[in-house]
Amino acid sequence: MSEPFLIGEKMTGGYGKGPDILHECTIAVEKGEIAVIVGPNGAGKSTAMKAVFGMLDMRGGSVRLDGEDITRLTPQARVAKGMAFVPQTSNIFTSLTVEENLEMGAFLRRDDIGETMEQVYGLFPILREKRHQAAGELSGGQRQQVAVGRALMTQPTLLMLDEPTAGVSPIVMDELFDRIIEVARTGISILMVEQNARQALAIADKGYVLVQGRNAYTGTGRELLDDPEVRKSFLGG
Repeated sequence: MSEPFLIGEKMTGGYGKGPDILHECTIAVEKGEIAVIVGPNGAGKSTAMKAVFGMLDMRGGSVRLDGEDITRLTPQARVAKGMAFVPQTSNIFTSLTVEENLEMGAFLRRDDIGETMEQVYGLFPILREKRHQAAGELSGGQRQQVAVGRALMTQPTLLMLDEPTAGVSPIVMDELFDRIIEVARTGISILMVEQNARQALAIADKGYVLVQGRNAYTGTGRELLDDPEVRKSFLGG
């Protein structure tokens, strides 16, 4: 059986000299699929994402992207390999315009970015409309679109989103999830941490439930939604 496009395998580690937060945690995502990490507060969801992106002191395990071991690479080097990470907060330049934010996303590129910019505007039409407006003046949902759009400007093969729907209305959440599905359909792999577990699992090809930094349940989004134990413990019955 061939290896997943991305796999963080048996990841163990924490921050600096602190205790381990992850304990042999494994997260994988296939090409063009959506993998979602859910679980209670303090379960290590965002930490697992940061481990995949190289922002954690790994004391065990490995991270491989498209068959290449990238465990020791810096986050910047991982961006050059095709990974893009959208943190939950401080993910846009509020004083810059929408268009300038998108241009900042393409800072590593030396080719024409016009086509990618058009793709982003096609995905998020409101951004084209507001492209000359300061990003700090936008609504929460629109800011998230800028953050995702900026990440897409790097032409990633793997897009990682940490709580993309935090603080937005249910309508905006549904819209963001629709756009995320569209991104995955272009062949980009999506790895997402999400508090809105039920809604996220509904769009997920693969789901991971973490508890105290360990894998508690793994399955397709549908399997986890249908699992009575997962429903009772993590999805409110």
